[in-house]
Amino acid sequence: MSETPMRARALVDLAALRANVRALRARAPRAQLMAVVKANAYGHGAVPCAKAARQAGAEWIGTALPQEALALRAAGDTGRMLCWLWTPGGPWREAVEAGIDVSVSGLWALEELCAAVRECGVPARVQLKIDTGLGRNGCTPGDWEKLVAAARDAEEAGLLKVTGVWSHFACADEPGHPSIRAQLDVFKDAVAYAERQGLAPEVRHIANSPATLTLPEAHFDLVRTGVAMYGISPSPEVGTPEELGLRPVMTLSASLASVKRVPGGHGISYGHAYTTPGETTLALVPLGYADGIPRSGSGTGPVMVGGKRYTVAGRVAMDQFVLDLGGDSAEAGDEAVLFGPGDRGEPTAEDWARATGTIAYEVVTRISSRVPRVYTGEIPDGAGETGGDRTAHGSDNGADEDAGA
Repeated sequence: MSETPMRARALVDLAALRANVRALRARAPRAQLMAVVKANAYGHGAVPCAKAARQAGAEWIGTALPQEALALRAAGDTGRMLCWLWTPGGPWREAVEAGIDVSVSGLWALEELCAAVRECGVPARVQLKIDTGLGRNGCTPGDWEKLVAAARDAEEAGLLKVTGVWSHFACADEPGHPSIRAQLDVFKDAVAYAERQGLAPEVRHIANSPATLTLPEAHFDLVRTGVAMYGISPSPEVGTPEELGLRPVMTLSASLASVKRVPGGHGISYGHAYTTPGETTLALVPLGYADGIPRSGSGTGPVMVGGKRYTVAGRVAMDQFVLDLGGDSAEAGDEAVLFGPGDRGEPTAEDWARATGTIAYEVVTRISSRVPRVYTGEIPDGAGETGGDRTAHGSDNGADEDAGA
């Protein structure tokens, strides 16, 4: 691990990620697994996480944006890959030439894709998406016959191969929700119709992380695991990470920038939303909303210093926030842990989600590029999974909606 002092860091445990992938594969032993690394692997770092997932047996990688998929190709990933969030203009040709499976939800996309194929002369790999009830991307059931017919004609013309039919659940994180069965029925009908029309998809898939964990009948040929791969439960109703056999992968920490004694009645941060009740010790944590710490964590966010939990005092600012340590002592440079696996008593991403009124997906994904990613548990090139660890750094970060896994 690097000894260079850091203001803050997001420690990413790739050994834990590989263990999570293996645990998820065991939940769906007859299906292939897609490791979803959209939005910079939910803030964890797309390239290292994709590589670790491949090492643990993931046959597919999934991204939302084509640019995300192309970046992984540029980084050396040559395996099966799907990207699904397309807008007019592509980049269709680049994806086709890179051998990336592209998702098509409507005739406009199919027409643009076929035009790109005619330009480059490389047949496309296409997965047709049916909107079974989520109401976002995907072809409506009423337009499915037209899309299937157009895709079949393009396939017969040698322009493409339909490699998949897929969809996405709306409420799989609420086991027993009536929409789950309704979506499954629509999906099965859509697949059956496509096959009757002569299409022979390699993979049929609808299961995201919660469906992978709780709904075996939805596994089909492929499951798409996103947030669970990073050791975060899709929802409390599905279970805790420990109950699911998963371990959170990211630990976010910072070095205290200042520790000082102040008198009672001392206002803290903008607006003096917090005033010290008596003489106390204040600790300054050099992270703020520019780093991805929710401003809604003002007065609520949990942080551990010296093995003890405290709550953010006053408002979270752009670059920093304050902790009131009371009668406890600390020194500049001491570690403040915002979240981690929780087994040392530190808060978890789920704790931050509850404190700020959001979901743990957002907590980890929003950590910005100002926070270096430090990797442990990485397998050196050429070594087996029992090979030694090394540390790498990465600071790229993206953001995206919770779509795909």
